[in-house]
This record gives sequence, C-alpha cells and structure tokens, in this order.
Amino acid sequence: MKPVIAIAAGGDSAEEEISLQSAKTVLENIDNNRYRAILVVMKKGVWQAHLANQTFNIDKNDFSFQLDENRIKFDYAFIAIHGTPGEDGKLQAYFDLLNIPYSSPNHIASTLTFNKWYCNTLLSQLEYNVAKSQYLRVGDTINLEAIIDKVGLPCFVKPCSSGSSYGISKVKKTEDLELAITKAFEFDHEIIIEENLPGKELTCGEFKKEGVITPMPITQIIPNGEFFTYEAKYLGDSLEITPARIEERIYQTIQQMSAEIYRKFDLRGIIRVDFMLVEETPYIIEVNAVPGLSAASLIPQQAAAMKLPLMDFFTAIIEETIK
Repeated sequence: MKPVIAIAAGGDSAEEEISLQSAKTVLENIDNNRYRAILVVMKKGVWQAHLANQTFNIDKNDFSFQLDENRIKFDYAFIAIHGTPGEDGKLQAYFDLLNIPYSSPNHIASTLTFNKWYCNTLLSQLEYNVAKSQYLRVGDTINLEAIIDKVGLPCFVKPCSSGSSYGISKVKKTEDLELAITKAFEFDHEIIIEENLPGKELTCGEFKKEGVITPMPITQIIPNGEFFTYEAKYLGDSLEITPARIEERIYQTIQQMSAEIYRKFDLRGIIRVDFMLVEETPYIIEVNAVPGLSAASLIPQQAAAMKLPLMDFFTAIIEETIK
C-alpha cells in the first residue's frame, strides 16, 4: 500500500502564498506511483485536507480525516510551510509527538535556524563569518547612534523570524533608521540590525541522498534593486545565475561550508545556506531549513542545473526522511 503523504502548506505568516506555490510544485512533481499525496492547508488553527475539489477537516489527535467510510491517516508530512508553524519548529514537535516522520529538520534545529539572531550567534561561535549585528526586542530602549556606531551605514533591518524579505529595509541615513525599525517590528517582536556586506550574493542548497550530504550548484543572485527583495525573489526583478560565476576554489569552499552546517546543525531534508562573498571571504547571512520550492524559487533552479528531475529530487528527500 502506498504511504499517504500530507503536503503541508499555508501557515500563519506573510509567506502563506509562497507556501501554497511551493506545495503546488511538490504535488505536481511527486511520484504518484510510490505515494498518495494530499494537500493539507493549515491556517489559524484550521487544518483541512484538499481532495477531489472537496475539503475535509483534519483530526489533530492523530493527524487523520474521514473520507466516506474510511479513516485516512497520514504516514508522512512534506512540510512546505514557510514561517510559522512549519519553519519554526512547532509543527515538527507536533509530528514528533505522533511519531509521524516529516521532511524538514527537527523542532530544535528548525527553531534555531528560523531565528536570524540565534542562528548567527551560533554560527559565530562555530567561527563562521557573519555580519556585525544588533538585536532588539519590542520594548527595548533604542539608541540610534549606538546602533550605527556598531553596525555602520548602510545597514539592514530585519525581523528575526520572517522570510521572503518581508519587513526588511536597507537604511542609508540615520534619519531613516527609526522608521525601518518600526516596519520590522510589524512582522516580529524581535529584530536584527546588520552591517551591510558589499559583495556577491550566493546561495547553496544541500540535501541527503542515500545517506550522503549532497551539495547543489551555487546560485549567484544579482538584484536589479538595492537587495534581494520579495519582488526580486518572486516577480523576476533579479538575475539568478546557476552555477555561480565565481572562482572554483571559492565555489568548493562554499559548498563544503554548507555541508558542514548541515551536519553540525543536525539538519534534514532540503536546506539552503545564503552567503555574501566579500572579496574572497564568504559570510553566512542565513540558513533556510524550509526553503522555497515554487517555480520561481532557487532550489528548483539548482536541481535543474544538476540535471536532477524534481520527481527524483523529492523522492530522495522523502525516502531519506521517512525512515
């Protein structure tokens, strides 16, 4: 009998639409000869299975639903939710309690990588290069001059736990910093303010295939605007080159660093590590534990560059994590 797989999508963040696009990619490319895949949309506590143009409420006691006379219980979850609850560890902890395997890192690794400040702090302790930064929580006293003394101008203001470039601002003048902080706090109660790292923006996917951590081709991102905004990511407002046109020695170093992080952070499934290459020095700017899989996303581009059909790619992810 085929394993019944939930493609978990939606979520409670601004990334809901991107999540639904990622789920669509998975559904369109999953091997239906091996698996029975069903879209499960989760939003504001309402979880529904979508099947044959009908919706069925999920019983959260055992992650199942009633279909006519049959009780359909899921054997596995492919998590395509960007943001909460699929990328911050909440859904992973739920599935662990039910002993249901899933495609992403566990709840501890997911929580850690989802928060930019905590992730960068650990990366720094592991002696990887990261940008100088300032952490703020809602209610903190804000000293604009002290922040600028620490990180300089221009700088980036980001929500700690948000993706798809929501709430991010590039600040060039002191008088614009307070507004950027206010904007970032609209998306999260914690924010990070980072120094600007001038250089080449690069990203490298990693996944396990038959037990071996496998690097994907590196993509170089050249935004048409100031940085890799939502429009640049999903509306074509950037040039994305895969494989990246960088020196082979640096190319191999970045792939190796990405694989090291996969192992050291105890990651699973598909991940993506984002870098800024400053002259010849790679700086890690983010670790994505549930990267986008939409048609416009970077991981499918990297799979295409390594001539790996998405069906084979998703099969490798599922087979590695369903154990």
